Amino acid sequence: MSFRKLGAVILLVSDMNKSVQFYKEILNIPLKKKSDEWTEFFNKETVLALHPAKNKEKVKSGQHILVGFSASDFDQTMRNLQDKKVIFFKNPREEGFGKHAIIEDPDGHLISIVKLKENPIEGDGFDFLGLVGAE
Repeated sequence: MSFRKLGAVILLVSDMNKSVQFYKEILNIPLKKKSDEWTEFFNKETVLALHPAKNKEKVKSGQHILVGFSASDFDQTMRNLQDKKVIFFKNPREEGFGKHAIIEDPDGHLISIVKLKENPIEGDGFDFLGLVGAE
């Protein structure tokens, strides 16, 4: 058996409606289907799915999960998120590989947002350990 691509990222959430609102209305991710027990975003390729957590108290420790997105208009995206009072785990900044920020969803799951440079500086590749470094 070989794995060829990631099919889904599944996040356990404490409040389905609040999380759906965050991903749909704040991040503008296309909603595929929604129910009380399972919600999917995107129509093709990898799916972002939400599922209710059995132990709602433990969900707030979701900072061990990092979901990554790229943004073609990084600066405008950051302004929109700041206007919507989204919590920033790592404030937007210029990195060797491009522009980068990390936000939190309602359960504390970390969401990395990046706009990679067309020609990054040699030796300034994407540092995965640096992704989760708070300021």
